[in-house]
Order: sequence, then C-alpha cells, then structure tokens
Amino acid sequence: MCVEALPPPSGKLTRRGILAGAAALAGTVAAAAPAVSADRDTTSAPARSAPGATARGAGLVIRGGTLLDPATGEVTENAVVVIRDGTVRAAGPRGSVAVPESAQVLEAHGRWILPGLVDAHIHLSTAAEARTAVRQGATSARSGSTSFYQDIAVRELARHSPDLAPRLTAAGVFVTPDLGETVLADPDLTPLARLKDGVRSAEALRRVVEVNVARGADVIKTRVNERAGLPEQDPLAQVYSHEQLSEIVTAARRRGKGVLCHSYSEQGCHDAVTAGIRSLEHGAFVGERTLAEMRRRGTYFTPTLTAIAGLAESSDPVLAERGRTYLPVLKRAVLAAHESGVPLAAGTDSSGGTVRPIGREVELMRAAGLPALDAIRTATTGAARLLGLERTVGRLARGFAGDAILLDGDPLADVAVLTRPVRVVRAGIAL
Repeated sequence: MCVEALPPPSGKLTRRGILAGAAALAGTVAAAAPAVSADRDTTSAPARSAPGATARGAGLVIRGGTLLDPATGEVTENAVVVIRDGTVRAAGPRGSVAVPESAQVLEAHGRWILPGLVDAHIHLSTAAEARTAVRQGATSARSGSTSFYQDIAVRELARHSPDLAPRLTAAGVFVTPDLGETVLADPDLTPLARLKDGVRSAEALRRVVEVNVARGADVIKTRVNERAGLPEQDPLAQVYSHEQLSEIVTAARRRGKGVLCHSYSEQGCHDAVTAGIRSLEHGAFVGERTLAEMRRRGTYFTPTLTAIAGLAESSDPVLAERGRTYLPVLKRAVLAAHESGVPLAAGTDSSGGTVRPIGREVELMRAAGLPALDAIRTATTGAARLLGLERTVGRLARGFAGDAILLDGDPLADVAVLTRPVRVVRAGIAL
C-alpha cells in the first residue's frame, strides 16, 4: 500500500533525454545520433558501413548456397538471395533471379543459408553485448528487461547502425516487487522507493507500466515467481497474485502493449496465463491445464532452456542441483507444449555480460523432442510472430529483412551448426 498518493509522471523529461541517458549507460554512441522515430521500419532505415562491411545501398548478393525457408520447409540448392537497402528483393534458384551488376557478392557454395535468428528473451545492457549477439546469429531479439533502460538505447543503436545490434523489441525496466536501484532509472520511479511493501498496490503497478511506456518500451516484463538464478530465492514462491498480474496486463493493454512473465510454478504459470499475458517465460513446472489454456488463448511459451542448462554447470551447489532438477522437467514441458499446439519461441535469457548463442536454444529444443525444422522455427518464424514481425523477420523472401546466417552444415541433419554461423548478414551488411 502506498504511504500517500503518488504524483503523476513528470512531463518535463523528453523521450530523447531518456534515450541519451540510457545510451550513456549502455556505452553506445546512440545519444549523439539524430533522433529516429520509434515507428520507423528498421529494414529501410539508413545505416552506416562498418570497416569491412557492405553498404546496404550498394546491394548484396548471397550466391551458391542451399537456402532453407523455415515457413515452408522448402530447400533450394544453388540459391541466390538479392538484398538491397536492407531488404530482400529476390530469392530463389540460380538462373531464376537477376543479379545486379553493382552488388557485392557473398559466395556461399557448400554452405546453408538461413534467415537471421531471433532471440526472444535476452538482456542486452551494453553495446558489446549487442554486437556479440548479432555476430552469433541473433539479428532480431526481444529484451527481457534492463535495469536503466539500456535496451531502449540498444534498440535505437540498431536503427541507425544495424551492424552493431539486433533489431530489438525493448521491455524497459522490470515490473517487480523490489525495484532496488532501478528506482533511479527515471525520476518518475523514485516515489516508489518510499513504499513499505514495494511495488504491489494497483497504483504502484500501474505507475511502473506507465513510466515504461512513456520512456519508449515496446513490451512490459513482469514476474509471478522468485528467481531461479539466485540461490537464496525459491523459484516456486509466488510474488504476485492473479489480481496483481491482471492489473499489470490491463495497464499494458490500455497502451497497446503485451506482457511477458517470468514464471516457474504451475500455480504461478496458470495465474499469469489466465491474467492475459502474451508469453510465459521459463515455465519449468507448467502443467496440462495451463498448457490447454495457453493453446486456447494463443499464449506463447519461451522456455529459455539454455539458461536452465547453464544453472546445472554452476559452481554454486544450490544452483547446480536446481539446474539438474529443472532441466529434464522443462524439456518434458516443452515437448508437451509442442504436441498440444502451444506456440514456442526460442530465448537464451543471456545476461550479465555472457551472451549465449541463440543456436544453443534451438539445439536444446531439438533435444527436448522437437523435429529439427520445428526447432528451427522457434528461432525464426515462431519467434517472429511473437514479436509481431512475421511479415519482416524469419524468412529470406521478397520484402523481408535482409538478415541471414551462413552455416557449414545441414541444420535439418544437425541443428548444432546453428551455434556457430560462419557468416552473418544484418540488414544487407555482411559482417
């Protein structure tokens, strides 16, 4: 409960000012760049060329490899993909596609060509992390939140310098009971520091959502359970009720935003799904009744298998045991979700300076029992639909983003090749 009524969010701070501050925290140069509209299509925004990269206006042709279309499963040998101004202009078998004379050619003979991958749950707080994610094949991503709006700055960085960052859907700051130092992320959050019980009242929950939206967040991130990655916390302990989650979802929907929710326990998962979240994150102990509800509502499941597998390798005995216990349970949940028709999206939950390849999540989806093509779809067409980018991302077809990865092997035979792309193309720039 609030000690006193919270004042309305301040109108004194401009969105550009917040982006400038976030850029400084993220270690980027975004603050010095001209302001870019948040509604601008990143596939057509102007970009600068990095040393050794291809300028998008000149065009890029990927030639000679085997092209996989995740949407249809179609495989085209000796394929040609033509990219100009960051967008695919043509793709098909060699001989059926006209190759512009002035375009740079990227030879792909003996390699497979796939669309750039999507990491649907990642925490990018620095320019270095963003750059690493791209070079590991994640050309698009959805933030799982940051502490000081760094993800919004990363999103802006990607819009004017796509070779430096994935196309990013930003979540802003976490809607969580204890904001900690995040109350300093924005002056309009500081009144929450005086709340005895933390961010729990309807008014306080709405405040965090409203500040996030005002500062440019694309989605809202919240939680229903405690964290698995902290040994002192119990991931099955519930921190928000169904009513509180509903308040968050309602506040987000009023502003046209979806909600992703950190969840572990079956009751927590069920409360989150029935409250109307867009996607369930982690969800190790999600049960049949909740999966049925997710299927009915079209709720996505982003299991972040990579993060749970990482716990099992921890030097902390509590975390290691937690990872060993949770991973097989989560794999069974993933297979059950797939078999029941719940849409799946791949996400690594990378954070803290360690950026794991999104291909590893695809590999674990395959290990959970998904067919190879369906596992690939969780990081392409499936994740693209979750992000609302199904007409832009996830395929190399006319009108789609000029994002691609080149692989040294057949991903339908061994999805592990996705963990080590030999070349990445971002918005028509060969990295």
